Amino acid sequence: VQLQASGGGLVQPGGSLRLSCTAPGFTLDFRAIGWLRQAPGKEREPLSCISAGGGRSYYVDSVKGRFTISRDNAENTVYLQMNSLKPEDTAIYYCATECHTYGSGWQGANWGQGTLVTVSS
Repeated sequence: VQLQASGGGLVQPGGSLRLSCTAPGFTLDFRAIGWLRQAPGKEREPLSCISAGGGRSYYVDSVKGRFTISRDNAENTVYLQMNSLKPEDTAIYYCATECHTYGSGWQGANWGQGTLVTVSS
């Protein structure tokens, strides 16, 4: 199974984007789902994770207060709302299973090709 991230694009600094994570043929309902990103020349970085029921979430410090993770289990979709985007947010964004909401010590699994977010004026 590979999760599919979409919704990336080019946005100006200070702008917003909403990313979506879907998994055709695979139910996300009972799994914690996370978002990671990989900037050019850098390692993949865990950003956020939401519990299976949606009641708990984790954010890395660099996106706290700007990004919001949510899920719609009826739509089998997990979202990442990104506000106040900065040039340093430029990266390929992936969604994945196998995250946890207790901290950053996870790299996830089942990520697909990701979606490119470019923040530039």
